[in-house]
Amino acid sequence: MAKWTAFPYDSAAYRHDAAALKKHWARLHAGDVEPWPRDEAVQAAWALFHAGEFQKAFDAGLKAGGDGITVANKAQAIHANYLEKSEKARLAMFQQVAERAEAQQAARPQNPNAWYWYAYATGRYSQGISVTKALAQGLGGKVKAALETTIKLAPKHADAHIALGAFHAEVIDKVGKLLGKTQGADAATGLRMYKEALRLNPTSAIAMVEYANGLVMLEGDKRMKEAEKLYADAAACKPMDAMERLDVEMAKAELED
Repeated sequence: MAKWTAFPYDSAAYRHDAAALKKHWARLHAGDVEPWPRDEAVQAAWALFHAGEFQKAFDAGLKAGGDGITVANKAQAIHANYLEKSEKARLAMFQQVAERAEAQQAARPQNPNAWYWYAYATGRYSQGISVTKALAQGLGGKVKAALETTIKLAPKHADAHIALGAFHAEVIDKVGKLLGKTQGADAATGLRMYKEALRLNPTSAIAMVEYANGLVMLEGDKRMKEAEKLYADAAACKPMDAMERLDVEMAKAELED
């Protein structure tokens, strides 16, 4: 496998031994409500993920198997989304995550993150090939159904609420409210999902960024001031791990645009 792009920031503050990882677990996983793993190999894979060692976390997660597949999926998806420079490689990575997550759903249908990482990867893949093209291929319905399943299995899954909000906003933004309805997209539902995500995980920079994006997509310039405030709040968040650092840096970039 080609060497992945390294995490570009100092990660010293994000490195944890097993005891520290367990202590911070609830905060680190407020977004995806992943339970604390009993398997020490999976714990070690998660420690690598939080420290920004995404390729090592991916390899360790695959090797551990079981709950480690979730670490591998998250590491590959986050790397692809934030750090992979080749569009072709990004899309291939998202497809790989989706395939593994589908296999995980078949093996463990009650695992919410098997459904979530399928939805995340398929959603990002859809953005890459164009939302309109993805809708024509029926991917929109699959993403929506997988996110709804995630929330049914884990009602406090803040990240799934964010992604479902983004589904409604992006579909309406690309095809309009009328055509969006045929895809199950609804503006009020989208806004409600973003708000619920922030209620569940109020310190989430990515929830703030995505909500800001959604406000502008769904309601235009009249919500721009509110969106800018959300970007500013996100940029001021204190990241607890490498992924959150990437979210905060993205918020800073949005403010500069």
